[in-house]
Amino acid sequence: MILRLFLTFLEIGTVSFGGGYGMISLIREKVLANQWLSEEEFVSFIAVSESTPGPLAVNMATFIGASRAGLAGAFFATLGVVLPAFLIILCIAALIRNLLKFVGVKAFLSGVRPCVVALILSTGITMLLDSLLRVTQIGDPVSLNLPGILILVLLAATDLLYAKCRKKRLSPILLILLSAILGLVFC
Repeated sequence: MILRLFLTFLEIGTVSFGGGYGMISLIREKVLANQWLSEEEFVSFIAVSESTPGPLAVNMATFIGASRAGLAGAFFATLGVVLPAFLIILCIAALIRNLLKFVGVKAFLSGVRPCVVALILSTGITMLLDSLLRVTQIGDPVSLNLPGILILVLLAATDLLYAKCRKKRLSPILLILLSAILGLVFC
C-alpha cells in the first residue's frame, strides 16, 4: 500500500502543472480509481486541505496517505507529490536566467496556462455540482443541498457587503472560519 501511495502521488506530482488546484482533478481520478476515498470523502478532504496551512496538493497527499496507511502513508504520499517539483525547481533554478530567453519555453508556458485554467474550472464545477446539487456524474438526479446553498449565499453576500463598505475583500481565512461556523449552525 505504501509503495502504491508513493508511486501514485509521484505520478501526480510529475505530470501536474499549475499547483494544487491544477492537481485536484488528477488526484480525484487516481484516488477514486484506487477506491481510497468515496466522492463525498474526497470533497471533504479538499475542504480540510483548504482549511489547513500549506499547499493544497501536499495537504491532500498527506491526508490521503494517512487515511490509507497511517504516518508512513502520509510521509510517502507527501514525498511522492513534492519530489518531482523539488527536482524540477532545482534544475530550473540553476538555468532560469537563460531558460526564459528561449521562444520554445515561452511558447510551452503559454500553451500550458489555458490547460491549467481548464483543469481548475472543471474541478470547481465538479465540486459545485456535488456540494450544492449532489450531482457526481451525468444522469444523477438533482437533490438540492439547501444548507450548502444558504451558506454559499451568506458567504458571498457577506464578502460583497464587506468589500463595498471597506473597499477591500474579506480575508480567505475569515471566510473559511465563517463557513465552518455556518456549517455547524445549518448542517
